[in-house]
Amino acid sequence: MGLYDLLAETSQSYPNKLAVICGENRLTYGQLRNRVDKMAASFLSLGIRKEKKVAVLHKNCHIFLESYFAAAKIGAVLVPINYRLTPKEFIFILKNSQAEALIVQPEFLTSEFESSNQIPLLKNIILTKSSAVSETSIKSENYESLIKNADKEMAPEISIPDSSIAQIYYTSGMTGKPKGVILTHRNNRKHAIGAIQELKLSSADNWLHVSPMFHLADAWAVWALTKTAATHVFIPSFESQAVLLAIQEHKVTLSNFIPTMLNMLVNSPRVEDYDCSSLRVILSGGAPIAKEVVKKVLTTFGCDYIQTYGLTETSPFITMSILEEDMKDFSFEEQLRYKATTGRPFSGVQLKIVGEDGREVKPDEKEVGEIIVKGETVTPGYWRQPEETSKRIIDGWLHTRDLAVVNPKGYITIVDRMDDVIITGGENVYSVEVEDTLYSHPGILEAAVVGLPDPVWGEMVTAVVVPKKGVPADEGDILEFCQTRLAQFKSPKKVIFTDSLPKTGSAKICKYKLREKFSKIM
Repeated sequence: MGLYDLLAETSQSYPNKLAVICGENRLTYGQLRNRVDKMAASFLSLGIRKEKKVAVLHKNCHIFLESYFAAAKIGAVLVPINYRLTPKEFIFILKNSQAEALIVQPEFLTSEFESSNQIPLLKNIILTKSSAVSETSIKSENYESLIKNADKEMAPEISIPDSSIAQIYYTSGMTGKPKGVILTHRNNRKHAIGAIQELKLSSADNWLHVSPMFHLADAWAVWALTKTAATHVFIPSFESQAVLLAIQEHKVTLSNFIPTMLNMLVNSPRVEDYDCSSLRVILSGGAPIAKEVVKKVLTTFGCDYIQTYGLTETSPFITMSILEEDMKDFSFEEQLRYKATTGRPFSGVQLKIVGEDGREVKPDEKEVGEIIVKGETVTPGYWRQPEETSKRIIDGWLHTRDLAVVNPKGYITIVDRMDDVIITGGENVYSVEVEDTLYSHPGILEAAVVGLPDPVWGEMVTAVVVPKKGVPADEGDILEFCQTRLAQFKSPKKVIFTDSLPKTGSAKICKYKLREKFSKIM
């Protein structure tokens, strides 16, 4: 069963159900399927066939949703691209993925696209609105014109094997080294079924696409929300007031946010001015979140909160901090303790936390090990990188390189990435614990903890912080605050103030850039 079948089934059962709210655009599921079928026919008319690659360079929009399903219908492979990358990185992804078509917002076209020599396989650029950009040597089309002129009967439904590649997601993540993660139709469908079960998704839900659709923090919802005939609400990108307004106007019931986004939302000076009572649950994922931010989310929005953890390689969810039935009578503080963990295994996921010797760690919330996972949502590997695949997937287990502890009830808590552990004077310091303390300081808006070179201790625990406007905070105050709450070797030895922290395209704090920048001035 291919991913297009999810839309086909829903449009047949709920043809008049509202599927899309995107700016002034409103589409029912019947209308959405009609547009998808026409776009699939257009792909075929442009020479895009099964297994060919179609890249998308676009902000959140119903066009992105249509592209996912149109590619899936004909067995083409969608390649979502982070629009915050540099033109050089765009070109690398287009060349490496062997993309033959690019659906793009005109403002993301640059001079690098003017010569087909840069991207020899790219035959078609599909512009999603009228453009004043200079002509390129690559043939260009208009997205809406293609749909208007297409004959949807020219794209008959075909059988797509479960093992067929559905997407290639390029993740430069926390290391800066791009690699294409393969996800199959089976990966996506199994994940959708698990998400529906875990989150109790239904046709009554209105999902806000606010995390970027080029990233699995949001893209998984394309399949799960469509299968349940829920409504897709789009805003182009994250901005606090736009999010709050969309929740109020469109009665949004749930969405997924990167922790940095949630932190900005709950600290927005106007958050209380909006009616967010339609929310039934807020999800966060993509990076660890401070307990203090979780508490603020619960008290500000008055809805349920679920922390998620996952990777592009796992479609994405690995764990969710959903409370078990016997926990629902716990006190607020006790419930908060579990909600602020990384969670227990997601439906269908097998998970272990193992030490360097491969032995599972004790469930005592003290012994640290690497998270490894297996299951039908796990990638078969990396695009054109067999060596990387064999390093990360061993005996069927994906090695995440994330370090965690586990409690007696099986809830895990991530303590750090392997690459981010700070070794100072022979002691391991896990940055998440220190960051959690920093976020409880009243004068700190954002914080990241990194190890910088130290001639005596090897690495110095260093806090890089963005202060809250109008709230006094100085280095001595923050250092003392941490020293009264953390062991001496864990406490930061230096505080660096900055106006902003570098982020990846999915709004995760990018620590390797902090290490690169500040190591040079130490």
